[in-house]
Amino acid sequence: MQTNDKWSGAITDLASLERVPVAEGIFDATAQPHLIGGRDRETGRIVFPCPVGDPRFDAVDLPCRGHIWSWTIQRYRPKSPPYIGPEAFEPFAIGYVELPGAVIVETPLTGIPFDAIRIGMEMETVIIPIATDAAGRTVVTYAFAPVDEGKAHG
Repeated sequence: MQTNDKWSGAITDLASLERVPVAEGIFDATAQPHLIGGRDRETGRIVFPCPVGDPRFDAVDLPCRGHIWSWTIQRYRPKSPPYIGPEAFEPFAIGYVELPGAVIVETPLTGIPFDAIRIGMEMETVIIPIATDAAGRTVVTYAFAPVDEGKAHG
């Protein structure tokens, strides 16, 4: 059975762990991580990520939980750039997660065996390591993992 746990372990304090985000302004790595989208001031439409420097959009916190809308397994190393993951490539799950009342986002799926992933499964935002930069810091990104029912709902 293949699993999808190479990126395990939620990270909640970027500054003290010398971790840097893969891109600024796309997620907030607080105790309950969440993505940052943009709301069109004229239409109210929400997008992800928030368009940088576009005065039509206001940044909005997106729901931290959602449901798998669709998914697949990435079985080959993506083109670099923009891919910055490890050279020793391992397949990983990638999916679309629908954030209620907001938007559907493309995201890595983590913390779940490939054969256990199901459409409609409840997922939550987590922060995962993806690479090491030239300064030796861990580069982190967002992903979605199955909801841990033992945690308090945020």
